[in-house]
Amino acid sequence: MKPVMPFWLALVAAVGAGIAYDAGYPDKGWWPLTPLAVALILTTLIGRTWGKALLIGLVTGATFWGVHIFWLTLYLGPVPWLGLTGFEAAYFGLGALLIALVYRRAERTWPTVRSRLLWLPIVVAGLWTLREGVNAIFPYGGFSWGRVAMSQSQSPFTDLVAWVGMSGLSFLLVWLAAVGVQLVREKGLAVSTRALAGAAAVAALLAVPAWVTPASGTSRIGAAQGNSNAGLFAVHEWGDILSDHASASLALEGEKLDVLVWPENASDLDPARYEVAAQTLDAVGERLGGVPIVTGTIQQRGDKVYNTSLLWQNGQITDYYDKRHPVPFAEWMPTREFFRALAPDLVDLVTRDYTFGTTDLTFDIDGLIAGISICFDITDDAVMRSMSDEGAQVIFAQTNNADFGQTDENLQQLAIARLRAVEFGRSVVNISTVGTSQIIAPDGSTITGIPAYQAGAMVADVPLGTQPTPASLLGFQIEWLVAGLGVAGLVLSVTTRRTQENAAPAF
Repeated sequence: MKPVMPFWLALVAAVGAGIAYDAGYPDKGWWPLTPLAVALILTTLIGRTWGKALLIGLVTGATFWGVHIFWLTLYLGPVPWLGLTGFEAAYFGLGALLIALVYRRAERTWPTVRSRLLWLPIVVAGLWTLREGVNAIFPYGGFSWGRVAMSQSQSPFTDLVAWVGMSGLSFLLVWLAAVGVQLVREKGLAVSTRALAGAAAVAALLAVPAWVTPASGTSRIGAAQGNSNAGLFAVHEWGDILSDHASASLALEGEKLDVLVWPENASDLDPARYEVAAQTLDAVGERLGGVPIVTGTIQQRGDKVYNTSLLWQNGQITDYYDKRHPVPFAEWMPTREFFRALAPDLVDLVTRDYTFGTTDLTFDIDGLIAGISICFDITDDAVMRSMSDEGAQVIFAQTNNADFGQTDENLQQLAIARLRAVEFGRSVVNISTVGTSQIIAPDGSTITGIPAYQAGAMVADVPLGTQPTPASLLGFQIEWLVAGLGVAGLVLSVTTRRTQENAAPAF
């Protein structure tokens, strides 16, 4: 295939596509822009040599990630932001190179219009999903933020995530964009045929019914947001964050709760080590009728430090969960000496390395099986599927967004939590130190919430789920399948020999 636009224009389009791509995510949340931006990105790659495709991908990725994670600069300044943006742009560039290779050899590999309309969008979407999947796990546990699916938390396509999971939803949206591009590109198709085929592709996705997870009773769950000065760089006295959440919880007096949920780091004093913290939790629990409390804290056991969520009940810790996915460069520093030589002041801000947790992912709270997710855990497919496998009836997503101020980071994370509710058919109690905190139903709707940067509490009779969704059973298999189709199509493209009638210059 020949290029659709001059190279200089493709670079300009790449910048515009990166900005539009970000606008599909919160805080703007203009979700239709995501597949449109993907279509524009794909168009810029058609007919490109490997060097030009790589550069276009780098420009697109740098623009998107530079805007999407600009919240990193609030307290940390430009260096971490530039570093992560550059790394993610490199991933994006490599993915673009593979897609461009398939496009460049498409007419040789699939010589008929019908075969190109059928297979080319599948292969392109598979390669895109492969890049997102590898990016989510490698290196250092990956960075699973910013996947295409994560822009669709309140779109007509949201329900699809219960059937195919996060990676499957990314695949379908990119497939839809690639189909649109191909319909416009193919010569000899009548305008009516193009319009009909495009409408049919959209209708096929929208026609998939919502997966209905039957509720297995309810649980009366409360949660408190302390609006605490809880950031890494905040100046406060030890115990202030604990006190803020204790005070906010008193608004729930008389509610007859089954459990009270506090956010990540809500008890800045570990009740296993500090008697005042244990007394405070006891006092809050007794004031609210003996309610069990799930709270985040930092625990040290031996020479290891953990970001922990614990269950405080009857004056003691009866269960605890250690965060499975500490964030690299924030909660632990990989190859510390190497990076310290590059940016010693920034590396020294990470004064301790949290240990990766190995505990199970659920608490049994008087018969209520609650899945526990601490901050970045909500983005990790493997963690969330393990939680589902352990029989979680509801998900407590505890987080501390105080380091990101009033940026769109907390809304991006809330969108991910909303998608997880639909994906696994479980209510999610998304509780933050500063917001935005919400209780989300299994269909993704908001049951109740607390405005950001206000101290307060919320309570609801939360629907419980016990039946698995297709995504919870088949998620990884779907991801492997679509990524495998992408790889198979790539291999076919590079191994198909040109014919005399269909000769093309080497890539």
